[in-house]
Amino acid sequence: MKTLTVTALLCAVMALTTAATLSEVKDVQEALEKPGEGEHQVVERSTSCPGGWRKINGRCFLYVPRALNWAQAERNCQSMGANLASVYRAEEDHELQRMIRDVTHGHPRTWIGGSDAAMTGVWLWSDGTPFRFSYWCSGEPNNRGNEHCVEMNVGGSKCWNDLSCHYNRPSVCAKNI
Repeated sequence: MKTLTVTALLCAVMALTTAATLSEVKDVQEALEKPGEGEHQVVERSTSCPGGWRKINGRCFLYVPRALNWAQAERNCQSMGANLASVYRAEEDHELQRMIRDVTHGHPRTWIGGSDAAMTGVWLWSDGTPFRFSYWCSGEPNNRGNEHCVEMNVGGSKCWNDLSCHYNRPSVCAKNI
């Protein structure tokens, strides 16, 4: 008998909660469909990045200090709903350098999402966006010794180098807002 009573009470609570929620949704829908006279309805999507991430050019970036190989770094980014960073223009590359410097007080060599592992010489970003911008160091990419992954912050000019993907490096993840 106690079980039946508890079950009935739970069903009643669930029904009331659902009814209240549906009522609130209906009220919001009606308000959006019929704004008051002289009122403007503005619906905004959140444009902020999660804690620890930095917004740059409409995307969120995160420096990951843990040294991983390129595949592990990509998988780590994916676990956060991101990919290793694709870089679209010089200003973005400089912002990533600044972000890394702010966190590390230096410019460690860092994985980004470029790779030509599928076909040597055909560079792709791990997030599937076109590889239209690059900041290769002089003489790079040279694929010396099977180098299929891109690291940034190389040398004094903090340019890009192709490197064997098995090296451990910190990384930068990126995701759309």
